[in-house]
Amino acid sequence: MADNQQLWGYPEIAAHLGIRVGAARSRKSRGSLPAPDDESMPNRSRWKPSTFQIWKPVGRGFRSDLHGSSRQGDTPSD
Repeated sequence: MADNQQLWGYPEIAAHLGIRVGAARSRKSRGSLPAPDDESMPNRSRWKPSTFQIWKPVGRGFRSDLHGSSRQGDTPSD
């Protein structure tokens, strides 16, 4: 990896996601973050900013698994 390439640590990831640094670490340990681009130093995982441009956070947005799309009685009545 090129030395001049910017990498994000937990503070940058937390700021990008709008969460605390501890929450970012917790998400990584649960597997809720993309795989780090650099793990050459123990406990200092780092990511390329571009990794987060294509990544979709787990658990954000509409929970389609909680709502059936074709259940009877779900259509509004006139």
